Amino acid sequence: MELKLISPFVPTGDQPEAIKQLVDGINSDLKYQTLLGVTGSGKTFTIANMLAQVKRPALILSHNKTLAAQLYSEFKQFFPENKVEYFVSYYDYYQPEAYIPSSDTYIEKDLAINDEIEKLRLSATSALLSGRQDVIVVSSVSCIYGIGNPEDFHNNVVEIWVGQKISRDKLLRQFVDSLYSRTENEFTRGTFRVRGDTVDVFIAYGDVATRIIFFGDEIEEISTIDPESCITIENHEKQRIYPANIFVTSKLRINEAIREIQDDLFLQIENFKSKGQMLEAKRIEERVTFDLEMIKELGYCSGIENYSRYFDGRKPGTRPFCLLDYFPKDFITIIDESHVTIPQVRGMHGGDKARKKNLVEYGFRLPAAADNRPLQFDEFIDIVNQVVFVSATPTDFELQLSEGIVAEQVIRPTGIMDPVIEIRPSLNQVDDLMNEVDIRIKRKERILVTTLTKRMAEELAKYFTKFDIKCRYIHSDVETLDRVEIMDGLRNGVFDVLIGVNLLREGLDLPEVSLVAILDADKEGFLRSARSLTQTAGRAARHLSGRVIMYADKITASMQKTIEETDRRREKQLKYNSDNDITPQQIIRASKSILGDFKQHQAKANAKAYIENENIDAAADPVLKYMTQDQIKKAIDVARRTMEKEAKALNFIEAAMYRDEIYRLEKLMGKKNN
Repeated sequence: MELKLISPFVPTGDQPEAIKQLVDGINSDLKYQTLLGVTGSGKTFTIANMLAQVKRPALILSHNKTLAAQLYSEFKQFFPENKVEYFVSYYDYYQPEAYIPSSDTYIEKDLAINDEIEKLRLSATSALLSGRQDVIVVSSVSCIYGIGNPEDFHNNVVEIWVGQKISRDKLLRQFVDSLYSRTENEFTRGTFRVRGDTVDVFIAYGDVATRIIFFGDEIEEISTIDPESCITIENHEKQRIYPANIFVTSKLRINEAIREIQDDLFLQIENFKSKGQMLEAKRIEERVTFDLEMIKELGYCSGIENYSRYFDGRKPGTRPFCLLDYFPKDFITIIDESHVTIPQVRGMHGGDKARKKNLVEYGFRLPAAADNRPLQFDEFIDIVNQVVFVSATPTDFELQLSEGIVAEQVIRPTGIMDPVIEIRPSLNQVDDLMNEVDIRIKRKERILVTTLTKRMAEELAKYFTKFDIKCRYIHSDVETLDRVEIMDGLRNGVFDVLIGVNLLREGLDLPEVSLVAILDADKEGFLRSARSLTQTAGRAARHLSGRVIMYADKITASMQKTIEETDRRREKQLKYNSDNDITPQQIIRASKSILGDFKQHQAKANAKAYIENENIDAAADPVLKYMTQDQIKKAIDVARRTMEKEAKALNFIEAAMYRDEIYRLEKLMGKKNN
C-alpha cells in the first residue's frame, strides 16, 4: 500500500511552498533539509503532506516519550489506512546496573517492563519487515539502543498457508524457535495452545489470535479469532506470524555464543590475575559461569543483553543492531524539535560508556558488555538515509548540514503575527517596566520578565511586591514542584508577572502573555545571544497584542539579528493576512483536540487550516487504556521522578509536560476506580 493522507484540512499560508520544497529535496536525494517553522504554524501537518507525496517509509524521532505519543496520535489520524507504529522504551521503571568504586557500592539492575509497549515495539519491527512501504514509526531515542539482529528476526518468521503440507509438531517447534511458549491454562500474548487438530497462537504484536486447523499433516483453515470469545473475525489463505521477542536467535548461534563467552572469560580472568586483581578475577568467573549455566538451562539469564554481541554474531567494537536496521534503505528520518533531540541523541553513548567502564574494570561484566550500547552520534548520522530537521529554532549544526536548504513556515493559521520589538534605554528600566506592567494588568494580560542573575530576579520581585504587583520569580533554587505550579499560577491569573533568568526561552505555551521584557539586553553572552533572544521574544507570539521590550544602551549584533528576523517574519505575516483578508484570532487556551478548526477567509475559497496542537496530552499514549490500577500508580511514580529530574536540570518545559501527564494519569485512575 501507499501512504494516503486523509484530512479535512488543506495546506494554507506558506505550508504549500514548504511542502513543495521538502518534496523536491527528497526526490532530488538531498541528504539533509530543515523545516524552520514558528510556533503554531502547523509543522506536523506539513510533514504529513510531504510523506503522503513522497510515499516512503519514515521514522519520526522525538526527544520525549510524551511528545512521541502525541505525534503518534496525530499521524494515526492523518494516515488511518496505513501502518503508523509506536516505538519507545518499554520500561515502566528502569534502574541500570552500576558500580560506584568510591563507596564500593554495586547497584543491581531493576526494571518493570510494560507489556503493552512491548507489544507496540514488536508491532513496529514486524511492520518494517513485512515489506510494506506505508510504514511510519514514531519513536523516542530508544530507537538508537541495541535490539536483536533483523536477519535473525526475519529468519524466525513463521509463514503458513491453506493447503501447506507440514506436521503439527514441526509447526509447534517453529513457534517455540520464534519464542512463543506453549500454555494449557492462561492464553496470553506470546503463547500458543493445542486442542487436537487446532492450534491457537496469540500473536505477540497484536490483540488477536491466529487459529490453525489441521487435517492430518495439511493446514485446512487459517483464521483470526478473538482470544477471549474465540469468535472468528476473518479467514485467511495465508498468514505470516512474527517472533514473540525482538531478541531472537538460532540454536546454532547460541552454542557458538556460549563457546565465545567461555573463551573471553578465560582471557579476562588471566588479564585480572596478571595485574594482581584476584578479587576481580574471582568475581568475573563466578558471575559469568552462573550466567552461562542459566543460558544453557533456560535459554536466557538476567542481564543477557550484556552478551548481545555474541548472539548477534558481531565483532568486538562494532555497533549494535537497532531499530534503524529494520527500515528499508529508502526510509526518511524526521527529527522533531531537532534543537533538543540532536543533543539528546549525541549524549546517550557517553553516559552508557562511563557506567559500563566501571562494571568491566571491576569484574562485574566482560568487556563485551560495552558493545551493548546506544549508537554513537556518528554512527547514527551514517545509518540514517535522508533527514528532515524540524524546529522553530534550529541550531547551527542542522543549518550547516542542510547547506542552506531550509523550508520556512512563518504563517500561523490563526493569523497572529510575531510580536513587535521595541528598544528602550536601560536607565530607569525598572520604573518604565512598571508602567508597562500596569497597562497589561488592567487588560488582564500576563507579563514575562527575564533578568541576567538570580539575585536580580529575586530583588525585582520584592520591589514589584512593594507596589502591590502580584508576581513570582523562578530559577534553579526554587523547589521542583513549586516551579511547575508557578507556571500554572501565571496562566490562571494567580499572579500577573513571572520573572526568571534563562528559564523563559523555549517551549512555553503561554497565550495569555502579551509582554516580554528583556532587561540588560545588550549584555552579550549565552543568555543574550541571537538564538536566546529570538526564543525569549517568541513567548509573546501567541497573543494578539504581543510586544517585546529590550532594555539596552546599545544595539548588539545579537539584538540586531533578532530584530531583523522578527521584522522579516512580521512583514511576511502581515502581507499574507492582508492578501487573504484574515483577521487574527486570539488563542484563549491551548486546544485539547488534536485538530483545530479555523476558517481562513480567502478570496478564492473557504479552506480549513490545520492548527498545530501544542498542549501535550498523555492520554494520546496508546498504552494507557490497557493499564491496570497498579500500572497507573507505577507510571505516576515514574513520571514524578522524571519531572523532578528534569526540573533539577532546569528543563522546565519537560517538567511541565510530566506534571500534566501526572494529572491526567491521576484523572484516569479516578475514572477506573468509578
